[in-house]
Amino acid sequence: MTKIYTNAELTELFERHLAQLALPDDPAMLYAPIRYALAEGGKRMRPILTLMAYNLFADDVQRAMPAAMAVEIFHNFTLLHDDIMDNAEWRRGRKSVYAKWGNNVAILSGDAMLIEAYRHLQGISAERLPQVLEYFSAMAAQVCEGQQYDMDFETREKVSVTDYTQMIELKTAALLSGSVCIGATIAGASEEDVRKLYRAATEVGLAFQLQDDLLDSYGDERLGKKIGGDILEGKKTYLMITAMSRADEQQREVLRSTHLRDDVSDEEKISTIKRLYDELDVPAMTEQQIAVRIARATAVLDTLDVPAERTTVLRHYFESLVGRNK
Repeated sequence: MTKIYTNAELTELFERHLAQLALPDDPAMLYAPIRYALAEGGKRMRPILTLMAYNLFADDVQRAMPAAMAVEIFHNFTLLHDDIMDNAEWRRGRKSVYAKWGNNVAILSGDAMLIEAYRHLQGISAERLPQVLEYFSAMAAQVCEGQQYDMDFETREKVSVTDYTQMIELKTAALLSGSVCIGATIAGASEEDVRKLYRAATEVGLAFQLQDDLLDSYGDERLGKKIGGDILEGKKTYLMITAMSRADEQQREVLRSTHLRDDVSDEEKISTIKRLYDELDVPAMTEQQIAVRIARATAVLDTLDVPAERTTVLRHYFESLVGRNK
């Protein structure tokens, strides 16, 4: 009998499996931060996508659980190291591992998480493992490349929308596209369907990052991070880059210099930049791009070699990822 799992069912299955993760007790300063990081929760987007992609083609989602664990542990490893590079004190509304235990612990615990992620891949069938390893390693390398481009942008005077899109395709979307490729491969999907899912998840990943950029300025603090943080850092987000491309020279100078001023409050800096964004119609343009990319992603699902009803859960999940208002 065909079993199509809902998002809630897959989340429950994954959380139950994650709760059984066996890590050594000692050395405590190595493994306690890993437990802390994984217990922080988050959306569990990548493991759920792994399981959903598997479930498009096969029913026994437990066969994809080792891969789901691997991608979630790998994702959280990247967050530990991201927080070090960003000097970020908060992650998902709690102190980051970096802030709680310090730089060295965050580095080493992150390294141990990467090893743990690869260890979980050993649970994949020997028949599928070589291809899964290829996808997983390519995904991991792309995330590192994207992070480097992101850091490079901090010192570049000009960054185009194309540059930014290519960066987030690596840094953010690669984890999503890698997750669906891995799940579908374990289920025995054709190479053509795997490629189609890669394209769909890439579009969703790009839309998700654009939504994240938008919410940083127009969301609220229930997201677990300070609203306007990107503005205060002078970060080259999609909103900032789009604004720069549409602004006149006087407006560009405001966009370039506001975050550096020490004669105005943080609140005034944020409101100044947001006023400019509004004048330049940046939020509406961002929302349009998000909608276009989600439409592209869901259209791809219609071309998969599976019964239409099997794509319904994944289609709704894609849409929900960028349906956040806060």
